[in-house]
Amino acid sequence: MKLLVNGVWHSDFQPLEGERIQTGSFREFISADGSSGFKAERDRYHLYVSFACPFAHRTILARQLKQLNSVISMSVLSPDWGDPSGWTFGDWSHTTADTVNGCDYLYQVYVKAKSNFTGRVTVPVLWDKQTGTIVNNESADILRMLVTEFDAFGNASLNLYPQELRAEIDDINAFVSDRINIGVYKVGFASSQLDYNTAIAQLFDALDILETRLSGQQYLVGHSLTEADIRLFVTLVRFDVAYYGALNCNLRRLTDYPNLWNYTRHIYHLPNVSDTVKFDHIKRHYYDTYEGLINRRIIPIGPILNWDIPTLQVCH
Repeated sequence: MKLLVNGVWHSDFQPLEGERIQTGSFREFISADGSSGFKAERDRYHLYVSFACPFAHRTILARQLKQLNSVISMSVLSPDWGDPSGWTFGDWSHTTADTVNGCDYLYQVYVKAKSNFTGRVTVPVLWDKQTGTIVNNESADILRMLVTEFDAFGNASLNLYPQELRAEIDDINAFVSDRINIGVYKVGFASSQLDYNTAIAQLFDALDILETRLSGQQYLVGHSLTEADIRLFVTLVRFDVAYYGALNCNLRRLTDYPNLWNYTRHIYHLPNVSDTVKFDHIKRHYYDTYEGLINRRIIPIGPILNWDIPTLQVCH
Protein backbone atom coordinates (compact mmCIF):
# COMPACT_ATOMS: atom_id res chain seq x y z
CA MET A 1 0.00 0.00 0.00
CA LYS A 2 1.04 3.62 -0.54
CA LEU A 3 1.91 5.12 2.82
CA LEU A 4 3.95 7.74 4.61
CA VAL A 5 5.87 6.22 7.53
CA ASN A 6 7.61 8.70 9.81
CA GLY A 7 7.66 11.20 6.97
CA VAL A 8 9.17 8.79 4.43
CA TRP A 9 7.11 7.90 1.37
CA HIS A 10 6.61 4.23 0.50
CA SER A 11 4.98 3.36 -2.82
CA ASP A 12 4.43 -0.29 -1.79
CA PHE A 13 4.61 -0.54 1.98
CA GLN A 14 4.38 -4.06 3.39
CA PRO A 15 4.25 -4.23 7.19
CA LEU A 16 6.15 -7.03 8.89
CA GLU A 17 4.12 -9.93 10.22
CA GLY A 18 2.39 -8.81 13.39
CA GLU A 19 3.51 -5.19 12.92
CA ARG A 20 0.89 -2.57 13.74
CA ILE A 21 1.33 0.87 12.21
CA GLN A 22 -0.31 3.70 14.12
CA THR A 23 -1.58 6.02 11.41
CA GLY A 24 -2.60 9.62 11.89
CA SER A 25 -4.86 12.25 10.40
CA PHE A 26 -5.62 15.95 10.72
CA ARG A 27 -8.91 16.82 12.41
CA GLU A 28 -8.87 20.49 13.45
CA PHE A 29 -11.93 22.63 12.73
CA ILE A 30 -12.46 26.09 11.28
CA SER A 31 -15.06 28.22 13.04
CA ALA A 32 -16.70 31.49 12.04
CA ASP A 33 -15.66 33.20 15.28
CA GLY A 34 -12.21 31.62 15.52
CA SER A 35 -12.94 29.92 18.85
CA SER A 36 -11.62 26.64 17.44
CA GLY A 37 -8.18 28.15 16.84
CA PHE A 38 -8.77 28.45 13.08
CA LYS A 39 -10.94 31.40 12.06
CA ALA A 40 -12.90 31.53 8.83
CA GLU A 41 -11.21 34.23 6.76
CA ARG A 42 -10.95 35.23 3.13
CA ASP A 43 -7.93 33.85 1.23
CA ARG A 44 -6.52 32.06 4.27
CA TYR A 45 -7.35 28.48 3.32
CA HIS A 46 -6.56 26.26 0.35
CA LEU A 47 -8.17 23.03 -0.84
CA TYR A 48 -6.27 20.14 -2.39
CA VAL A 49 -8.73 17.98 -4.33
CA SER A 50 -9.26 15.54 -7.17
CA PHE A 51 -12.26 15.54 -9.50
CA ALA A 52 -11.96 11.75 -9.56
CA CYS A 53 -12.52 11.17 -5.85
CA PRO A 54 -16.11 11.27 -4.55
CA PHE A 55 -15.00 12.39 -1.09
CA ALA A 56 -13.04 15.32 -2.51
CA HIS A 57 -15.98 16.03 -4.81
CA ARG A 58 -18.09 16.79 -1.73
CA THR A 59 -15.87 19.73 -0.90
CA ILE A 60 -15.56 20.94 -4.50
CA LEU A 61 -19.34 21.00 -4.76
CA ALA A 62 -19.83 22.78 -1.43
CA ARG A 63 -17.25 25.42 -2.37
CA GLN A 64 -19.04 25.97 -5.66
CA LEU A 65 -22.58 26.08 -4.29
CA LYS A 66 -21.67 28.35 -1.37
CA GLN A 67 -19.88 30.70 -3.81
CA LEU A 68 -16.55 30.41 -2.03
CA ASN A 69 -14.36 30.12 -5.13
CA SER A 70 -12.81 33.53 -4.52
CA VAL A 71 -12.56 32.91 -0.77
CA ILE A 72 -10.85 29.51 -0.66
CA SER A 73 -8.26 28.75 -3.34
CA MET A 74 -7.95 25.25 -4.79
CA SER A 75 -5.43 22.93 -6.44
CA VAL A 76 -6.63 19.95 -8.50
CA LEU A 77 -4.58 16.76 -8.69
CA SER A 78 -4.31 14.29 -11.55
CA PRO A 79 -6.72 11.33 -11.54
CA ASP A 80 -3.72 8.98 -12.00
CA TRP A 81 -3.38 7.88 -8.41
CA GLY A 82 -1.70 4.72 -9.70
CA ASP A 83 1.57 6.66 -10.05
CA PRO A 84 4.20 5.29 -7.61
CA SER A 85 4.20 8.67 -5.91
CA GLY A 86 0.44 8.62 -5.33
CA TRP A 87 -1.59 11.76 -5.89
CA THR A 88 0.31 13.89 -8.39
CA PHE A 89 -0.02 17.43 -9.67
CA GLY A 90 -0.30 16.36 -13.30
CA ASP A 91 -1.03 17.78 -16.73
CA TRP A 92 -4.57 16.52 -17.23
CA SER A 93 -7.25 18.96 -18.32
CA HIS A 94 -8.74 20.84 -15.38
CA THR A 95 -5.77 20.02 -13.15
CA THR A 96 -3.50 22.65 -11.63
CA ALA A 97 -0.09 23.08 -10.10
CA ASP A 98 0.35 23.36 -6.35
CA THR A 99 0.03 27.14 -6.18
CA VAL A 100 0.61 27.31 -2.42
CA ASN A 101 3.46 24.96 -1.54
CA GLY A 102 4.97 24.26 -4.95
CA CYS A 103 4.92 20.49 -4.42
CA ASP A 104 4.95 17.85 -7.15
CA TYR A 105 3.12 15.23 -5.07
CA LEU A 106 0.49 15.44 -2.37
CA TYR A 107 2.53 13.42 0.10
CA GLN A 108 5.02 16.32 0.15
CA VAL A 109 2.24 18.60 1.39
CA TYR A 110 1.60 16.19 4.26
CA VAL A 111 5.29 16.19 5.17
CA LYS A 112 5.34 20.00 5.14
CA ALA A 113 2.50 19.93 7.67
CA LYS A 114 4.08 17.24 9.84
CA SER A 115 7.61 16.06 9.10
CA ASN A 116 7.15 12.66 10.78
CA PHE A 117 3.60 11.97 9.60
CA THR A 118 2.56 8.32 9.34
CA GLY A 119 -0.57 7.45 7.43
CA ARG A 120 -2.36 7.39 4.11
CA VAL A 121 -2.17 10.44 1.86
CA THR A 122 -5.71 11.26 0.81
CA VAL A 123 -7.82 14.01 -0.70
CA PRO A 124 -9.39 16.34 0.17
CA VAL A 125 -6.91 18.36 2.21
CA LEU A 126 -7.71 21.74 3.77
CA TRP A 127 -4.52 23.78 4.19
CA ASP A 128 -4.00 26.90 6.31
CA LYS A 129 -1.73 29.36 4.50
CA GLN A 130 -1.31 31.46 7.65
CA THR A 131 0.14 28.76 9.91
CA GLY A 132 1.52 26.52 7.14
CA THR A 133 -0.22 23.33 8.13
CA ILE A 134 -3.08 20.99 7.26
CA VAL A 135 -6.22 21.84 9.18
CA ASN A 136 -8.20 18.77 8.19
CA ASN A 137 -8.16 15.86 5.75
CA GLU A 138 -11.55 14.32 6.56
CA SER A 139 -14.07 15.09 3.84
CA ALA A 140 -17.14 15.06 6.10
CA ASP A 141 -15.51 17.63 8.40
CA ILE A 142 -14.42 19.87 5.55
CA LEU A 143 -17.85 19.71 3.94
CA ARG A 144 -19.46 20.72 7.23
CA MET A 145 -17.06 23.66 7.65
CA LEU A 146 -17.72 24.95 4.16
CA VAL A 147 -21.50 24.82 4.52
CA THR A 148 -21.69 26.32 8.03
CA GLU A 149 -18.69 28.51 8.86
CA PHE A 150 -18.10 30.77 5.82
CA ASP A 151 -21.47 32.50 5.47
CA ALA A 152 -19.83 35.91 6.03
CA PHE A 153 -17.98 35.47 2.73
CA GLY A 154 -20.18 33.30 0.51
CA ASN A 155 -23.82 32.57 -0.22
CA ALA A 156 -25.40 32.75 3.24
CA SER A 157 -28.88 32.33 1.76
CA LEU A 158 -28.10 28.72 0.83
CA ASN A 159 -28.48 26.78 4.09
CA LEU A 160 -27.31 23.22 3.47
CA TYR A 161 -27.44 22.21 7.14
CA PRO A 162 -30.53 23.91 8.61
CA GLN A 163 -30.86 23.72 12.39
CA GLU A 164 -34.33 22.15 12.38
CA LEU A 165 -33.23 19.30 10.08
CA ARG A 166 -29.82 18.52 11.54
CA ALA A 167 -30.81 15.39 13.46
CA GLU A 168 -32.49 13.89 10.39
CA ILE A 169 -29.59 14.90 8.12
CA ASP A 170 -27.11 13.28 10.51
CA ASP A 171 -29.17 10.07 10.56
CA ILE A 172 -29.40 9.78 6.78
CA ASN A 173 -25.71 10.72 6.45
CA ALA A 174 -24.75 7.79 8.67
CA PHE A 175 -26.89 5.40 6.61
CA VAL A 176 -25.60 6.66 3.26
CA SER A 177 -21.98 6.73 4.43
CA ASP A 178 -21.85 3.10 5.57
CA ARG A 179 -24.18 1.49 3.08
CA ILE A 180 -23.51 3.48 -0.11
CA ASN A 181 -20.50 5.87 0.00
CA ILE A 182 -18.31 3.17 1.56
CA GLY A 183 -20.57 0.34 0.44
CA VAL A 184 -19.38 0.47 -3.17
CA TYR A 185 -15.80 -0.06 -1.95
CA LYS A 186 -16.83 -2.94 0.29
CA VAL A 187 -18.10 -4.61 -2.87
CA GLY A 188 -15.14 -3.74 -5.08
CA PHE A 189 -12.47 -4.70 -2.55
CA ALA A 190 -14.14 -7.80 -1.16
CA SER A 191 -11.48 -10.46 -0.56
CA SER A 192 -13.77 -13.47 -0.93
CA GLN A 193 -16.92 -14.49 -2.71
CA LEU A 194 -18.79 -14.56 0.61
CA ASP A 195 -17.67 -11.03 1.50
CA TYR A 196 -18.66 -9.84 -1.95
CA ASN A 197 -22.10 -11.46 -1.79
CA THR A 198 -22.76 -9.90 1.61
CA ALA A 199 -21.52 -6.44 0.59
CA ILE A 200 -23.44 -6.28 -2.67
CA ALA A 201 -26.66 -7.38 -0.98
CA GLN A 202 -26.26 -4.59 1.60
CA LEU A 203 -25.47 -2.01 -1.07
CA PHE A 204 -28.47 -2.73 -3.25
CA ASP A 205 -30.79 -3.12 -0.28
CA ALA A 206 -29.77 0.43 0.68
CA LEU A 207 -30.41 1.68 -2.85
CA ASP A 208 -33.84 0.02 -2.76
CA ILE A 209 -34.62 1.84 0.49
CA LEU A 210 -33.64 5.21 -0.99
CA GLU A 211 -35.57 4.48 -4.17
CA THR A 212 -38.69 4.12 -2.03
CA ARG A 213 -37.82 7.19 0.06
CA LEU A 214 -37.52 9.33 -3.08
CA SER A 215 -40.81 8.12 -4.54
CA GLY A 216 -42.64 10.93 -2.76
CA GLN A 217 -40.02 13.63 -2.27
CA GLN A 218 -37.42 15.45 -4.34
CA TYR A 219 -34.63 15.58 -1.75
CA LEU A 220 -33.45 13.24 0.99
CA VAL A 221 -34.42 15.59 3.83
CA GLY A 222 -36.81 18.54 3.71
CA HIS A 223 -37.83 20.43 0.61
CA SER A 224 -34.51 21.74 -0.68
CA LEU A 225 -30.94 20.62 -1.24
CA THR A 226 -28.97 19.79 1.91
CA GLU A 227 -25.60 18.39 2.88
CA ALA A 228 -27.16 14.91 2.79
CA ASP A 229 -27.89 15.24 -0.93
CA ILE A 230 -24.32 16.30 -1.66
CA ARG A 231 -22.97 13.22 0.11
CA LEU A 232 -25.27 10.87 -1.82
CA PHE A 233 -24.97 12.60 -5.19
CA VAL A 234 -21.19 12.25 -5.47
CA THR A 235 -21.51 8.45 -5.26
CA LEU A 236 -24.57 8.12 -7.48
CA VAL A 237 -23.10 10.25 -10.27
CA ARG A 238 -20.16 7.79 -10.43
CA PHE A 239 -22.26 4.65 -10.19
CA ASP A 240 -22.87 3.62 -13.79
CA VAL A 241 -19.65 5.05 -15.25
CA ALA A 242 -17.32 3.55 -12.62
CA TYR A 243 -18.70 1.45 -9.79
CA TYR A 244 -20.99 -0.71 -11.92
CA GLY A 245 -18.04 -2.03 -13.93
CA ALA A 246 -14.79 -1.28 -12.13
CA LEU A 247 -16.02 -2.25 -8.66
CA ASN A 248 -18.40 -5.05 -9.71
CA CYS A 249 -21.45 -3.20 -8.35
CA ASN A 250 -23.39 -4.61 -11.28
CA LEU A 251 -26.60 -6.08 -9.92
CA ARG A 252 -28.45 -3.08 -11.34
CA ARG A 253 -27.50 0.26 -12.86
CA LEU A 254 -28.51 3.60 -11.41
CA THR A 255 -30.62 4.07 -14.54
CA ASP A 256 -32.65 1.01 -13.47
CA TYR A 257 -33.92 2.99 -10.46
CA PRO A 258 -36.43 5.56 -11.80
CA ASN A 259 -36.50 7.73 -8.68
CA LEU A 260 -32.77 7.65 -7.93
CA TRP A 261 -31.94 8.29 -11.59
CA ASN A 262 -34.33 11.26 -11.72
CA TYR A 263 -32.98 12.55 -8.39
CA THR A 264 -29.35 12.39 -9.56
CA ARG A 265 -30.11 14.08 -12.88
CA HIS A 266 -32.08 16.80 -11.08
CA ILE A 267 -29.11 17.65 -8.85
CA TYR A 268 -26.69 17.41 -11.79
CA HIS A 269 -28.69 20.10 -13.61
CA LEU A 270 -28.89 22.50 -10.66
CA PRO A 271 -26.86 25.67 -11.34
CA ASN A 272 -23.08 25.11 -11.27
CA VAL A 273 -23.25 21.44 -10.22
CA SER A 274 -22.34 19.87 -13.57
CA ASP A 275 -19.18 22.00 -13.68
CA THR A 276 -17.85 19.94 -10.77
CA VAL A 277 -18.39 16.57 -12.50
CA LYS A 278 -15.50 15.42 -14.71
CA PHE A 279 -16.36 12.01 -16.12
CA ASP A 280 -12.99 11.66 -17.87
CA HIS A 281 -11.22 12.01 -14.51
CA ILE A 282 -13.58 9.52 -12.88
CA LYS A 283 -13.14 6.85 -15.55
CA ARG A 284 -9.38 7.27 -15.68
CA HIS A 285 -9.07 6.97 -11.91
CA TYR A 286 -11.13 3.83 -11.41
CA TYR A 287 -10.16 1.89 -14.52
CA ASP A 288 -6.45 2.72 -14.29
CA THR A 289 -5.81 2.93 -10.56
CA TYR A 290 -7.85 0.08 -9.16
CA GLU A 291 -7.35 -2.63 -11.77
CA GLY A 292 -4.63 -4.47 -9.88
CA LEU A 293 -6.35 -4.12 -6.52
CA ILE A 294 -9.65 -5.83 -7.21
CA ASN A 295 -9.97 -9.59 -6.85
CA ARG A 296 -10.90 -10.56 -10.40
CA ARG A 297 -11.62 -14.16 -9.34
CA ILE A 298 -14.81 -13.01 -7.66
CA ILE A 299 -17.79 -13.72 -9.88
CA PRO A 300 -20.04 -10.67 -10.32
CA ILE A 301 -23.59 -11.26 -9.20
CA GLY A 302 -25.21 -9.20 -11.96
CA PRO A 303 -26.49 -7.68 -14.04
CA ILE A 304 -30.10 -8.78 -13.71
CA LEU A 305 -31.53 -9.34 -17.18
CA ASN A 306 -35.04 -10.48 -18.05
CA TRP A 307 -34.75 -12.85 -20.98
CA ASP A 308 -38.46 -13.70 -20.81
CA ILE A 309 -39.65 -10.41 -22.31
CA PRO A 310 -41.33 -11.23 -25.62
CA THR A 311 -39.42 -10.23 -28.73
CA LEU A 312 -40.76 -7.62 -31.09
CA GLN A 313 -42.20 -8.83 -34.34
CA VAL A 314 -39.90 -7.89 -37.21
CA CYS A 315 -41.70 -6.68 -40.29
CA HIS A 316 -40.54 -7.95 -43.68
